[in-house]
Amino acid sequence: MAELIGLVAVIIGLGVGAQLLADRTRVPSIVFLIAAGIFLGPEGIGYITRDTFGTALPTIVGLSVAIIVFEGAFHLRLSRLREAPTATIRLVTLGAAISFLATSVVVRYAIPTRWSVAFLIGALLIATGPTVITPILQVVPVRDRVATALETEGIVNDVTAAILAVVIFELIVAESDAPGVALSLFAERLGIGLFVGLIVALTVWYLLRFVDLSPGNAPRNARLLVLAGALVAYAGADTLVSEGGVAAAATAGIVLGNLDVPYERDVTQFKGDITLLVLSFVFIALAALLRFSDLVALGLGGIIVVLAVALLIRPAGVLLATAGDRFTTGEKLFMSFVGPRGIIPASVATLFAVELAAQGLNRASTVLVGTVFLVIITTAVFEGGFARYIAEYLDVIPMRVIVVGGGQVGRALAARLEDRGENIVVIDDDERTIERVREAGYTVHIGDGTSTEVLRAAGAENTKTLVAATGDDDANLLAAQLARSTFDVERIISRVNTAENVPAFENLGVETISSTLATAWAIDNAIERPALSNWMTELERSGDVQEIEITADSVVGLTIRELDDVLPDGCLIALVGRDGDSQVPERAFELEYGDHLTVLGRKEAVKQALERFHPHD
Repeated sequence: MAELIGLVAVIIGLGVGAQLLADRTRVPSIVFLIAAGIFLGPEGIGYITRDTFGTALPTIVGLSVAIIVFEGAFHLRLSRLREAPTATIRLVTLGAAISFLATSVVVRYAIPTRWSVAFLIGALLIATGPTVITPILQVVPVRDRVATALETEGIVNDVTAAILAVVIFELIVAESDAPGVALSLFAERLGIGLFVGLIVALTVWYLLRFVDLSPGNAPRNARLLVLAGALVAYAGADTLVSEGGVAAAATAGIVLGNLDVPYERDVTQFKGDITLLVLSFVFIALAALLRFSDLVALGLGGIIVVLAVALLIRPAGVLLATAGDRFTTGEKLFMSFVGPRGIIPASVATLFAVELAAQGLNRASTVLVGTVFLVIITTAVFEGGFARYIAEYLDVIPMRVIVVGGGQVGRALAARLEDRGENIVVIDDDERTIERVREAGYTVHIGDGTSTEVLRAAGAENTKTLVAATGDDDANLLAAQLARSTFDVERIISRVNTAENVPAFENLGVETISSTLATAWAIDNAIERPALSNWMTELERSGDVQEIEITADSVVGLTIRELDDVLPDGCLIALVGRDGDSQVPERAFELEYGDHLTVLGRKEAVKQALERFHPHD
């Protein structure tokens, strides 16, 4: 018992260390987790072997996968699917089908092996998974539509891959290849998983919403209830039908994540911490079971499979799935590059390999583990490690906006800008403020915003806009001067706390927002224009106002009247700016390239207008 406790402590310690290294180096944690697992395993110091956990490993992995899948699904917001609806559906259908069939064919002839084993590997390698996609997207802040498509693909394909692999495995064990049997098994597991997951999610939601969870400990009890719901959904479905638990956990996560759950922030933070520990434990434990001999035994065929999956099959699936959608060429290429495999293929392949070996199918066991882990290691290391460099080369990261000052004004501004898809970096040197900004989920650079080196380290050389938002006019002025003279930032905006200081900023060509005048204008609007004032306060939730530069050839030359056929429902053009002048346009007003349109209306409608009038090529 003492040895097992020590082993668990070592694994968790290394897992936390891997996460810290990942944050420090901006490389996805999976790279360090795999390295830690190999170090502990037979190919390293031999601290972990196949006999370490005995028969408990399948149970440990199963419950861990339930938590991981639930956590990823909980973050999937159905409202975000509108960012890339067509592409998302194609990625999880057409893209998954291409990955499954093409990978199976390559494995069958490159290794070579039996068709049944090839199909099993093809099914497992469908899964990209949120456990590897999410860390990459934390390092590479791409636009919402790209992140939504990749995250949704990972969550859905995790479930699809797990269920499909289970069906094929059972066909191998039963020595059956009847298509009708396979379809029946797949539908049974998916249907039961969906039903159980839905029932559990609605039960948890009812308890959270309508049952007093104790006034003093309600947030804590809510966190524990949600965690219990994930495990109950998995165990309940898995009891009814073998391997139905993954679909149940994913369903429960998606349903709860899209309902109005009390204490959602507490629940989200708690689940994230639990998932981090579980992910670290499982990935290190599974990587420790890897033997290099399994990889070497694949020979040239293994290399061919990896290259085909990463350089041919993945790009083909993505490019076909995104054809005709509103992704730029760079975004399509980036999505083609980012398709690392993760925890689901690793865990399921390991468990199946043990069962195949027990039945005397040693060749199938070796091929299964070797191929799956070779693809995981290669894609995780290269795609995870080089994702940011590829993104920068393809220019798919939105231009950076630096906010100097993380106080209430800076945080409120960061929230609005991030909601519009901007890449935000906040600079501050106060420890308490830094903690608040990080808790709000924004990237923070620690230091003095009036320092040239701090601004450079925060990315001022690649910044579109710098906002000086501190409560100190001298600090704001110096930050603005550095941004203008040293980094030639395109646009500089500053908060001015004392109205008499406005001329000093304007002499530098800095746009100013006077706290005194802004407050006076807001009060005046509330008195004279109450409807407009009330609507402006709703911008974060339902409405939006954007100024859009016309760069789309399809709308150049159209009149305002003709633009009605192009403009999304729910928004209208309030102003047109041209050559420094702004006007309310007449219906016969003809648009020119470079005009600036002020569009206001529903949030999603304004976003659609932004993409139509100013596409990112």
